[in-house]
Amino acid sequence: MIGRWIVGIAFFLHDSLRYRRVKKFFHNLLENPAYPYKKFFDYTMMVLIVISVYILVHHVKYEVKPDWLFFNNYVISVIFMIEYLLRLWVYSDNSKVIIEQYEHDLFLQRPFKILVAFRQIIITKSKFVFSLSAIIDLLAIMPFFHEMRLLRVFILFRVFKLFRYAKSLQQFVSILASKKFEFLTLGVFASVIITVSSVLIYVMEANNPESPINTLFEAVYWSVVTIFTVGYGDFVPVTSEGRTVAMVIIVAGIAVIAFTTSIVVSAFTEKLDEIKEDKLIDDVSKFDQFYLICGYGPLAAQVARRFLKNGKQVIIIESNHQKVAEAQKEGFLALAYNPASLHSYHTIRINFETQVIAAILLEESDVLNVYTALTIREISKKVKILSILLHHENRRKLTLAGIDEVVYTQELVGLMSKEVSGRPVAFEVIHALRSENNGVFIEEIVLDTLMAQHFFETTKHSMFHKRLIVLGVYKQLSQSFFFNPSNTLVIEEGDVVIVVGTRSLIDEFKIQMRRKKRS
Repeated sequence: MIGRWIVGIAFFLHDSLRYRRVKKFFHNLLENPAYPYKKFFDYTMMVLIVISVYILVHHVKYEVKPDWLFFNNYVISVIFMIEYLLRLWVYSDNSKVIIEQYEHDLFLQRPFKILVAFRQIIITKSKFVFSLSAIIDLLAIMPFFHEMRLLRVFILFRVFKLFRYAKSLQQFVSILASKKFEFLTLGVFASVIITVSSVLIYVMEANNPESPINTLFEAVYWSVVTIFTVGYGDFVPVTSEGRTVAMVIIVAGIAVIAFTTSIVVSAFTEKLDEIKEDKLIDDVSKFDQFYLICGYGPLAAQVARRFLKNGKQVIIIESNHQKVAEAQKEGFLALAYNPASLHSYHTIRINFETQVIAAILLEESDVLNVYTALTIREISKKVKILSILLHHENRRKLTLAGIDEVVYTQELVGLMSKEVSGRPVAFEVIHALRSENNGVFIEEIVLDTLMAQHFFETTKHSMFHKRLIVLGVYKQLSQSFFFNPSNTLVIEEGDVVIVVGTRSLIDEFKIQMRRKKRS
């Protein structure tokens, strides 16, 4: 009867959308670094820790107002206790464990073994309870029992909670943890030296009435401060044998410090690229909008430069580490990830719905572009995807993969060759417009309602009438292009005007359009 009641509750919680949302919210708030509200939670907890420690230190010699003591001993402790219980709650899914055990027993046609399910829950929760961070959280709650004066000292454990909320501290700990075997070996070596030197100095100095080292504890204290090259000078051996031991310990201490420094430096050197990558990922998550370029090569570099020149942000994703290094050397924000992998975008934390203006696929293979397009389409159905086409027979494959625009360079070259064949001057003109080396630019201007109303009026201005060339208007609704449009063409909101002119002239044309808009 009890088993059925528990299974019923488990199914109710598992199927409750509200319960799942609440649990997911707290999980993101406590554990998900990509969650936008987590940083505010972390900053709040860090402020509470600083306040708590300040009250403890200030209370040593000065009186503290009862309200502040109550806030420190009760309010902050209760907040930390709630946090501890929430972390314990979201660490694992108890209802899922019960349901899985129930379905397993049902499949085997045997009674539901509720004790087995409870045992699995306890084992899973114990992993959290006995973790170092959870133990620190639990000790930080101890000041709640402030009547036991000794427990007030546990307020200091709240300082260690900073490692939960400060990402830089977490990185520092993870870097040192990567060398735990080396540190363990060094610790054993230092412990042996301290033990041997403590016994030796005690044997050599304890029976000498002039020696300040009279107990084994004093011998251990002297060994520790000597091997770590502190040397306070409060305990100094007076016998020749003791000084001989001291010389050996000093040399050993230098070796211990040198080994420790080399281990720390090597750990940071090995993790330096990973730290830089984490920093880049954090930067990407802060961007409002950007163009995503998948694959890096000469064409990708030209496209990226053009976007950056127009004030657009660009992110390059390339699986080849050497190409990523080349892109970073050129000043681009590039990440070494596989563009065709879902894991890559989840790791980088890219939001295709709000951040990505368009994805541009410039891989060296049509197959890679297809896989990349399928991956992006699995994440977002709306984001615009453009791709280069290397082989004409693969055009349909790229289209079926969800690519909106396919650019085949051979067709462009063929059309240009057809148009300018036998006309070298025309070819030079097209080349000049393409290269922009002569200061002439082709610009696209998207019109809103008021700008559309005053467009022809602005083009008739003496400044632009003969100096600015209007190639044509692309109408978004009909998806048609009108070359050299006449005044009878209806200009509407969202139409794109293509103009040719110098940079200063185009900029002035935009300014005049805005003035017309304000007027």
